[in-house]
Amino acid sequence: GEMSMIHQSKQLRRFNRLVGETDALYHELAQRLGLSDSAFQILYTLHVEGGACPLRDICDFSGLTKQTVNSALRKLEAGGSVTTASSGARHKTVVLTPEGTALAERTVAQVIAVENDVLGSWPPDVLERYLRLTEDYLSAMRARVGEVKA
Repeated sequence: GEMSMIHQSKQLRRFNRLVGETDALYHELAQRLGLSDSAFQILYTLHVEGGACPLRDICDFSGLTKQTVNSALRKLEAGGSVTTASSGARHKTVVLTPEGTALAERTVAQVIAVENDVLGSWPPDVLERYLRLTEDYLSAMRARVGEVKA
């Protein structure tokens, strides 16, 4: 009824605020490191993937569009941080150069270390539950994307 809708909207506002504040926090981290949000995401992904990964994975893991990733990659390439290699007819692999590896170590590796400390401080069952709930939410939302129409 009426009360449960009010309750849900309060929780939804709280949820959306947490998502927004998390995005803002990562934007602040990127700025502190002198990186654009997209350069941060690309360096982060490449660093955790061992220095090289398919372009498509960078898009999937970062949530950035292919255009945004390509635009940021051009800048990173011009700065000598990454190179791209063809891997098949329509596939590209992005690779950190030695300079890019050093940049990632100086920047995103610090953030990853803090994330590991924070998540590592949670009891394993709590962390597992948090991750499972986040996956369940994402999966349920994905399944219902088609219900939203222009």
